[in-house]
Amino acid sequence: MREIASIALGGALGAVSRYAASTFTHRLLGTAFPYGTLLVNVLGCLIIGFIMHLSMSTDLLPRTVRIAATIGFLGAFTTFSTFGWETLQYIEDGAWIPALLNAAANLILCLAAVWTGVMLARTFVGAS
Repeated sequence: MREIASIALGGALGAVSRYAASTFTHRLLGTAFPYGTLLVNVLGCLIIGFIMHLSMSTDLLPRTVRIAATIGFLGAFTTFSTFGWETLQYIEDGAWIPALLNAAANLILCLAAVWTGVMLARTFVGAS
C-alpha cells in the first residue's frame, strides 16, 4: 500500500509540475510550436536516465522512491500522448515540416537527455 501511495503522490506532483512547466514555456516562447511538450519530454528523459542508472547501480534510492519518481512523477510529467496528438494535428493540417521537426526534436533530444542522465548518474556514483 505504501508503494501505491508513493506513486499517487508522485503522480500528483508530476501532473502539477507538467502544467507549470508547459504554462511557463508557452508564456516565454509562445504557442506556435509545442515547446512545453518538448521541454517536459526532454526533462523527463533526463530525469529517468539519472534515476534509473542511480537506482540500478547503487543502493542510494529505495525502491519506493524510485517507483514514486519514475512511475508516479514521470508518468504524469512526461507527455508522449500529447506529443502524438500535437504531431498528428500538424500532419492533418498538412504542416509536414513542423510535424517532422517536432518528431525529430523529441526523438533526438529525449534520447540525448536519457544518455545525459545516465552520464550524470555515473559521474555521481562512478561508472558501472
